[in-house]
Amino acid sequence: MSFRVALTFDAEHPDRPHRPGGAEAVLETLVAHGVRATFFLQGRWVESEPTLARRVVADGHLVGSHSHYHARMGLLSPDGFRTDVATAEGAIRRYTSVDPRPWLRFPFGSAATDAGRIALLASLGYRHVGWHVEPKEWQRRATVQRVADAIVKESRAHGDGAIVLLHTWPRPVPVALGIAIPALAVAGATFVRLDELNLPPGLEPIAEPRPAAIAGA
Repeated sequence: MSFRVALTFDAEHPDRPHRPGGAEAVLETLVAHGVRATFFLQGRWVESEPTLARRVVADGHLVGSHSHYHARMGLLSPDGFRTDVATAEGAIRRYTSVDPRPWLRFPFGSAATDAGRIALLASLGYRHVGWHVEPKEWQRRATVQRVADAIVKESRAHGDGAIVLLHTWPRPVPVALGIAIPALAVAGATFVRLDELNLPPGLEPIAEPRPAAIAGA
């Protein structure tokens, strides 16, 4: 049975030991397997990595916003919230010539269950996108095989429309992708961008936020 999988990547400044050149390696792996994905770009990351941000677009991936400062959006005042979203949008537009709307992922999933923040986000032209599959490749104990196995097992368990949360910087990601993508393809998966899932309005939040004590990205 065929099913669709949306690989999504939060492109942000790393806050743990990471693989230098990780984002480049992720992009190369996706190209090698002919997969188009969705990238949520942090505004400050775009400002520091404009060439990489432009490559995301050139490679045919969908672009969304991952805020500007990567703060917990539920802690910001309404004005601070609006400013952060607008600043990120400005950076993404300036360096990639792409409008990230309507796609946005709150850092850590914070405020994903806050109806007021979801409504405020909607007033700015965005919808929050959570996830169904979280391999937690940002954890220090994560290994390539564990990450690959989680992507495959959890995507198959969810079935059609599985949204996978990954990040561009953790060490296991590029190699794990090289294992998981062919394994999922053999199982009947096709890989799509979020805009190819035709997500109905009102679906957000898709997933629960991560507790602060274990928050990864």
